[in-house]
Amino acid sequence: MENSEGATFNTPISEILDVSGYSSSFVKTYGTYGIVVAVIVSIIIPMLLSTLIMGKKKRKKRGVPVEVGGEAGYAVRNARFSELVQVPLAGATTMAALFEQCCKKYSRDRFTGTRKLIKKDFVTASDGRKFEKLHLGDYEWQTYGQVYRRVCNFASGLVNFGHNVDTRAAIFAETRAEWQIAFQGCFRQSITVVTIYASLGEEALIHSLNETQVSTLICDSKQLKKLAAISSRLTTITNVIYFEDDEAANVSSLSNWNVCSFNEVEKLGERAPVPASLPSKDSVAVIMYTSGSTGLPKGVMITHGNIVATAAAVMTVIPRLGRNDVYLAYLPLAHVFELAAESVMLTAGVAVGYGSPLTLTDTSNKIMKGTKGDASALKPTLMAAVPAILDRVRDGVLKKVEEKGGVAKKLFDIAYKRRLAAIEGSWFGAWGLERWLWDIIVFERVRAVLGGHIRFMLCGGAPLSGNSQRFINICMGAPIGQGYGLTETFAGAAFSEWDDTNVGRVGPPLPCCYIKLVSWEEGGYTTSDKPMPRGEVVVGGFSVTSGYFNNPGKTDEVYKVDEKGMRWFYTGDIGQFHPDGCLEIIDRKKDIVKLQHGEYISLGKVEAALMSSDYVDNMMVYADPFHNYCVALLVPSQKVLEKWAKEAGIQYNDFPELCGKAETISEVQRSLSKVGKDAKLDKFEIPAKIKLLPDPWTPESGLVTAALKIKREQLKTKFKDELQKLYE
Repeated sequence: MENSEGATFNTPISEILDVSGYSSSFVKTYGTYGIVVAVIVSIIIPMLLSTLIMGKKKRKKRGVPVEVGGEAGYAVRNARFSELVQVPLAGATTMAALFEQCCKKYSRDRFTGTRKLIKKDFVTASDGRKFEKLHLGDYEWQTYGQVYRRVCNFASGLVNFGHNVDTRAAIFAETRAEWQIAFQGCFRQSITVVTIYASLGEEALIHSLNETQVSTLICDSKQLKKLAAISSRLTTITNVIYFEDDEAANVSSLSNWNVCSFNEVEKLGERAPVPASLPSKDSVAVIMYTSGSTGLPKGVMITHGNIVATAAAVMTVIPRLGRNDVYLAYLPLAHVFELAAESVMLTAGVAVGYGSPLTLTDTSNKIMKGTKGDASALKPTLMAAVPAILDRVRDGVLKKVEEKGGVAKKLFDIAYKRRLAAIEGSWFGAWGLERWLWDIIVFERVRAVLGGHIRFMLCGGAPLSGNSQRFINICMGAPIGQGYGLTETFAGAAFSEWDDTNVGRVGPPLPCCYIKLVSWEEGGYTTSDKPMPRGEVVVGGFSVTSGYFNNPGKTDEVYKVDEKGMRWFYTGDIGQFHPDGCLEIIDRKKDIVKLQHGEYISLGKVEAALMSSDYVDNMMVYADPFHNYCVALLVPSQKVLEKWAKEAGIQYNDFPELCGKAETISEVQRSLSKVGKDAKLDKFEIPAKIKLLPDPWTPESGLVTAALKIKREQLKTKFKDELQKLYE
C-alpha cells in the first residue's frame, strides 16, 4: 500500500479486528453455560414482551412546509424553529467575536491537543519501497486561554512581519493546531484567509494564489520545496511563514521572499502587540478553493456571518454537546466540512485533538507496530468522517469476520441481526440486557478501533450508504448525524437528527436556512410528484455564501436573490422530501445522460449501486449519448481480486496483468450484473463493458477530491483512449 492519504483510506481497518478474540474474555469470566443462559434471558423473554408492549411508532415532524417567496417550489424549514437562527452566542456575529467569547468562557478548559514525535523509522517492503513509521507520544494540551494568547500574538506578529492587512493571506497546510491558530489570528486583523488543500496540484495552486493576489503564504515546512519550484510563477507572494516540523526547514531556495517560522512570528507579536481590528459579519472571512470535480478550482467567498450561522444551527442538532466531549480532528481543514465541524466544537468548548489519516488507528500506514494511533491515544467522543472512510471501515471489518469464520462469524452475524432489529424498532428488549451482552461478546473490540468512547459521528461530503450507516450504528454503538451541505452554503443545509433511525436521508433543513425543491421538468422531477415532492435542491438563508471570487458569470448562474432580499443557491442536486420533512438526495442534474434511444441514465446513482460489489474499490460510469449502453472504468480491490484468482487457479505475474485478463474482467462484470439486478437497475444502466485499472485513484493523482469523490472530467481526460476503446 502506498504511503499517501488516498491509499490510507483503501483498507483502513482490515487488519485491526482480531475476531477470534470476540468471545474469549466473556467465556473466561462467565463460562460457556453463562453465555447460553444470558442469550436465553436476553433474547427469548424480550421477544415475548415485545409482542405485548410495542405499539405503532408515531412519526416525529422534523421539517414543515413554509412560504418564503422567491421562485415557485416546495419549501421546508426546521420544525423546531419558526425563525432562522443567525448567531450561536449573543453578540457573536463574526468568527473573531465568537472565538474571543469562547476562549474567555472556557479559558481553563482543554482546547487543542497535539502528539509529539518520540521516534521515526523506515521499513522496507518486499518490493524495495521504504515506508516511514512513527512512534507518537500522548496528547499534550493547551487551554482555550493559552490558545487565545497565541492567536493574539500571531495576529500582531503577522503585522510586524510585514503583512499588509489590506491584502490576503493563504493557508496551504495539513490539519494541525497551528492551522487553526493562524486562521483565527488573521481574523483579529480583518484579514481574509484563502484556504488551499495541501494535496492540490501545482497548476491549481498557482491559479489559486495568483487569482486572489495573496501576499503572505502560511504553509507546512515540507511545502517549501514545492513553492521554490514554482516561485517564478507566483506573482504577488512576498512573505512565507512555515510551521516547524521535526526536521530543519530548507529556506535557502526562497531568497526572493521574506521567510520566517511560525514560532518566530508569534514571538514578534508577543514583543510588540498590535491593537486588534475586528471584521463585520458581512466581511469575507474565507475564500475557500474547492478541489472541485471539473476544471480549475473555484474560490467560494464565505462571510463571517455564514460561519457563525452554520455553527449556531449545528449546535442545536448534536445532543449534549459540551466541554466533556473530545473531538478527533484529522480531515483537511481546507475542506468546508472539517472547518465547519471545528467551528462548532469551538462554540461548545469541546477539546480538539489533532491527528491525521495516516496515523488514525493502531495499524495506520505511518504508525509504528506496537504503538498507538491517534484514536487509541485520544479516545474521542466525537469525530467526523466522509462516506468513503466509513464504507471501507465496514468492508474491512466484514472481510476480517469472513476470514475468521467459525463461531466468531456466527456470533457476529447473530449479534448484528439482533442489534439491527433493535435499531429498526422491531423488538423492545434488544436495548437492555441484550445490548450489554452483545457489546461485551462482539462489539467492544470493533469500537476499540476508534478509542472505544465514540458517542456521535458526523458524516458529510457525499451520500452515505444505508448499509454503512447501519454498520456504524451497530458496531460503534453511536448515531450518525448525516449532513448535507456545500462549500457554497458553508456546509449548512440539512442535518439528520440523533434520534432518527432511518437511513438514506440527510435530515430536515438546519435552522439557519430554508430548503426549497424547484421542479426540473426536463429530468422528470416535479414538486407535484407523488408520493413525495421532488426537484432541484435550492438553499436559502444565512449560510448561503457571497458567490465565486472573480467569477460573476458563474455566481449569477447559481446564486439568486429574491424580492425579499434572501439569497438562494441552486445546488444542481435532485432531492425529495419525506412526509416528516426530511430531505433525501436522489440524483444530480450534471450526472444525467440521455442515451441514443432516449433513456436517461444517472451516472451517480449507478455508481453508488455498483460500489457495493466486493470487487470494486472505486469506479466511474461513462455514457456516450451516441450509443445505447454505458461503460465503466473500475479500480478493483487488489486483495479481493487476488484471492479470487488464487481460488480460480489464475496464473499471473503482477496485478496489472491480472486486471487485463479476460477471465478477470468477466468475473468482475458478473459481479456487477448481480449487484445491479439486486439494486433494481435497468439493463441499460449496468455497464456493458468495463476497463480494470490497477492503480488507485488518490487526491495526489488529481483523480479524486480530498473527500475522495471522483473528479469526472479529469478521469474522462486521463482515460480518454480507454473510454474510446470500450465503445469500439
